[in-house]
Amino acid sequence: MNISHSKNKSTLASYSAITKKDINELKNKKSNAVASFWSTRQKQGNVLAGKQLDAFLHLLSEVAQSAGVPKECIHLDDNHVPGYFRVTKDWDFLIVSPKGNLIAAIELKSQIGSYGNNFNNRAEESLGSADDFWTAYRENSFKCAQTPWLGYMMIVGKEDTSMHMVKVHEPHFCVRSEFKNSSYLDRYKILCQRLLLEHKYNAVSLIVTSDSQSYESMADNVSIEAFLSSFKGYLSGIEYEFK
Repeated sequence: MNISHSKNKSTLASYSAITKKDINELKNKKSNAVASFWSTRQKQGNVLAGKQLDAFLHLLSEVAQSAGVPKECIHLDDNHVPGYFRVTKDWDFLIVSPKGNLIAAIELKSQIGSYGNNFNNRAEESLGSADDFWTAYRENSFKCAQTPWLGYMMIVGKEDTSMHMVKVHEPHFCVRSEFKNSSYLDRYKILCQRLLLEHKYNAVSLIVTSDSQSYESMADNVSIEAFLSSFKGYLSGIEYEFK
């Protein structure tokens, strides 16, 4: 499912960018990225939590380069992009063309444990960052030759505390029915699918993992395969930006 957000309300084309060969290679790379996530987490704990996702950043870099993006156009740090409601946002992954046009921005997040304390924070962050980005784009806060591609990738732990039903609080009003009898994993699935439905991001990936040997998607439209297919397809379609 590809979703766009632009000044002219244009719609991105649907791409079939991931071949069977890509799928086989992706399976290995995804497995390695998940294993690296857990390995780094065990070594560093939460002190340098951002480093836990480095393998996924490298995976995104490989996909971008396979679509014709020069390595020097891919940025993995100091990725401050002007905002509208705030001064800047430091995105985890950025592509800027040789002409200085913003091509793509991606945010990576993870949550293992403390679901009750952090789920609402993750929801607010994902919504706020997207709204700030698209409003800044509308107001010409950064240089673009075409609508940039915006992505959100979330890695969530699969464990008893994320899978059991969570009590809802309804002191004045009833919550929506889909949130009743839901777990935190269910809520993450709803969040990610609605970020797509409401055109907040071009693609969203939700990866669920319990250890270094396990990972799964909760729905096809928020799978990493769908995410990377949209990402690579978009980049392949604007190859002229890098010539």
